[in-house]
Amino acid sequence: MKKLTIDISPLRKYRDFRLIWSAGFVSYFGSMITYVALPFQIKELTNSYIAVGLMGAVELIPLIVFSLYGGVLADSVDRKRMVILAEFLALLISIMLLINSLLPHPKLLFIYIAAGCFSSLDGIQRPSLDSLLPRIVGHEDLPNASALMSLRSQFGSITGPSVAGVLVSVFSVSAGFSVDVISYVISLFLLIKIAKYPPLSKSTAPKFQSLIEGIKYAGSRKDLLGTYLVDMAAMFFAMPTALFPFWADSLHARWALGFFYAAGTVGALVITLFSRWINHYPKHGRAITLAAIAWGVSISLAGATSSLWLIIFFLALAGAADMVSALFRSAMWNQSIPDEFRGRLAGIELLSYATGPLGGQMRAGSMAAWTSLRTSIIGGGILCVGFVSLAATALPKFRHYDVRTNEFALRQREIRLNNSEEE
Repeated sequence: MKKLTIDISPLRKYRDFRLIWSAGFVSYFGSMITYVALPFQIKELTNSYIAVGLMGAVELIPLIVFSLYGGVLADSVDRKRMVILAEFLALLISIMLLINSLLPHPKLLFIYIAAGCFSSLDGIQRPSLDSLLPRIVGHEDLPNASALMSLRSQFGSITGPSVAGVLVSVFSVSAGFSVDVISYVISLFLLIKIAKYPPLSKSTAPKFQSLIEGIKYAGSRKDLLGTYLVDMAAMFFAMPTALFPFWADSLHARWALGFFYAAGTVGALVITLFSRWINHYPKHGRAITLAAIAWGVSISLAGATSSLWLIIFFLALAGAADMVSALFRSAMWNQSIPDEFRGRLAGIELLSYATGPLGGQMRAGSMAAWTSLRTSIIGGGILCVGFVSLAATALPKFRHYDVRTNEFALRQREIRLNNSEEE
């Protein structure tokens, strides 16, 4: 079992990793409550598929713009400063959402504006946060640290929606926003304690040319390009999150809304808890491809049944497949990208795994409105399998990526080994 279960040694070995992990543990829990509260509030105000799906469109453009620029900033300024600034501004937005929810007639427009602002701040913060990991954790510990970061998010993704389902349905969305505000305050207190992480000597100025250099580097790495395309295809075509409130209603199980949101994360949690095997499977490209296909198949199976518990089971199975893909993608990124490009590539990574779900909300909502709820879910899963297979076939360097022989991974291992010897 020791060879399979998650390795928690990075939490013991690295103080700043422990602080960042703890801060995210708290704030992500609150954010997931808001993640459920926002579409629920829009549904209660409009009862419209399109209105709920529109939230994905509102979040998409700010995320594209700010994640790319946030990546440039992460390679140019102190990464700690960027993380704390974004966290503080998110706290202010959460407070304003709470105030809006307490109005006699909450403003729908402000909910969309707040969602767009959250997306912008996520784009600014995540590249700095993600690019901190290789700076504070040793090279060989990176897969284990990524698994621990996933475990942290999974706890929030399971408990947050489950708690949110009770808070928003039994009490109010205001109760959910209140918990989010408290979580941001605790997170800021922890983040202030981490060390400063200014750019290394090879840092670049935050200019447009720096962004172009990062994009060119990503484009030159066909193995990385495959991770972006496969994940975007999987999430865009087979992410039914926007349909969860309507799906629960169609089964006359409104009380189970939280289970819909949490099911995928339960599956992901199981994979994460037994993730040490990932260190011993070197063919990352193959693992990502097969996992993304399994995700699409599971979503289609969930849409094909009317049994609540079978739906929850298949959503959990989908979450497990997605986590396998996510862990191998993180290992590829963290172990093969040079630090001078890490921020900019983290911004591109954020686009790959965030724009897909946001676009997927629009796809799912629109397709459900034009056809039906079930057609949107089943059809999305089938499209996912097709496009993932096509992308993997078109990119053999991605499909055959092996951490034991990949030139970029070998180079980064050598650099980190030399740095460790110098220290």
